[in-house]
Amino acid sequence: MAFLNYHHLRYFWAVAQEGNLTRAAEKLHLSQSALSVQLRKLEEQLGHNLFERENRKLTLTEVGRIVLDYAETIFKTGDELQNLLRSGQASNRQVLRVGAVATLSRNFQLDFLKPVMGRTDLELVVRSGTLRELLSQLDAHTLDLVLSNMPVPRDAENLWHSHLLAQQRVSLVRKPAPDAQPFQFPEDLRTVPIVLPSLQSDLRREFDLILEQAGIRPTILAEVDDMAMLRLLARETPGVTLVPPVVVQDELRTGALVECCKIRDLQENFYAITQSRRFPNPLVAELIQAIKAD
Repeated sequence: MAFLNYHHLRYFWAVAQEGNLTRAAEKLHLSQSALSVQLRKLEEQLGHNLFERENRKLTLTEVGRIVLDYAETIFKTGDELQNLLRSGQASNRQVLRVGAVATLSRNFQLDFLKPVMGRTDLELVVRSGTLRELLSQLDAHTLDLVLSNMPVPRDAENLWHSHLLAQQRVSLVRKPAPDAQPFQFPEDLRTVPIVLPSLQSDLRREFDLILEQAGIRPTILAEVDDMAMLRLLARETPGVTLVPPVVVQDELRTGALVECCKIRDLQENFYAITQSRRFPNPLVAELIQAIKAD
């Protein structure tokens, strides 16, 4: 195989950054046709298309995303070589890009990522957003996986894999009270106010069904779609809060909150969403296997 032409790689990198051949050509002080020829030569040498062309916009293919990662690593290595010669220090780092649904427990995210946290050879990128936004980024190969509390349907166009990572019973928690009587579920919710996840969550829908079947309409203090805020409200409001214990594990350990009732037949599921790829990031499989082994 012929040696890789790093000028071609630099041209590819510039086009990937701009997403547009004309703008990249202007920055490189080349004609558009000359830049297009250089890109074609790189694709021919690698044996893969690096871009999908949609109107005037260029979108990276899966292989294009991988080549971009390597190109950035190569250029960083050049910078590190200069730094090494100047200061005697250099580094070599992998990249892992993780998306996490905004409503997902921060504690669970932390537990999932612990095996790679603190590694000096790894750059960890964590992005938050809606499931739709994150799946779009996964499809564009700008994320390696998405953490979610619900699975994603798989079809011919979207080859998603929903890996069940963990299941946890859901509880009612509250601030400690020395004179509190044992909580009777669901009857006590006729008088005890409650903080709940928002109506958009599967957890809330299943909980509402349990109460509806029991003929109970509770007094709702707040509805929250962010688990971090749910945690704060559990610590500050009277009554009880419906939450997976992992969300408030620190408060339960220190006694700031107590678990007054486990809800039978109600659990929160945690998933890693990945996409079928020819060149998956090997760190993804390592993380999934590690948390399943716990």
